[in-house]
Amino acid sequence: MAAVYYRRPTPYAARFEHLPQQQREFAAAEARHGFGGVLNHLHGALYVNHPSAVTRADFKPAQLQRFAELGLAIPPTLVTNDVEAARRFAAVHERVIYKTFRGLPRGEDGHTGAIWAQRVDAESFDDTLAVTAHLFQAEVPKTGDVRVTVVGRRLFAHRVAAPDRALDWRRGDWDELIHAPIAVPAPVEAVLHSYLESFGLVFGCFDFALTGDGDNPEHWIAIECNPNGQWGWLPNAPAITEAFADILSTEGGSRS
Repeated sequence: MAAVYYRRPTPYAARFEHLPQQQREFAAAEARHGFGGVLNHLHGALYVNHPSAVTRADFKPAQLQRFAELGLAIPPTLVTNDVEAARRFAAVHERVIYKTFRGLPRGEDGHTGAIWAQRVDAESFDDTLAVTAHLFQAEVPKTGDVRVTVVGRRLFAHRVAAPDRALDWRRGDWDELIHAPIAVPAPVEAVLHSYLESFGLVFGCFDFALTGDGDNPEHWIAIECNPNGQWGWLPNAPAITEAFADILSTEGGSRS
């Protein structure tokens, strides 16, 4: 096998829901370690992306650290479950936002949910903050948002805005989003490739906040990178699809 496209597969347990719990867990574990074990160790195959690489790159603190190491600006950030630390952070920064590290787990109905990035007031902080880790960031005084999809050496970049100029454009109707192509400055492009290479990734969806002219690399504030992000909603989805086909058939085939 020359290439593997790993794209959000159905959980192993999903096909065994008709079984009693013990049998279901056993069957899912056997499938994960058997079938999954084979797919995870195809020597010489091109993975887009390898599951273990996706897992490593899926931690937001690691993403932010890597962005900073590679020279990109990031928002001032605090990860904590200490209410006093959160209050001190909020006192230093005029506006603070809260973001989740992950999406909501599946509910009993099988559907997933989301908690969008939102502004928070330090007066709302109380002892319940100690229950688990939280991600707080200083709000970036942005002029716009940019999504950059990278497939191999090809980049696809668009400014993205919600009609109501919401803080988090993801929370509304994606069919109503406003898109405009944007050129990625060469220094930023170089960092994106270095970022992917450092995690062993071939593909990633990067989100940036712009603080001024898009021609100036210093105005690109790195927010996050989804190592298995969505791209079918973008205006240039056909070109992105072609890029995936090219890299899987050309680079994957060259390894066989």
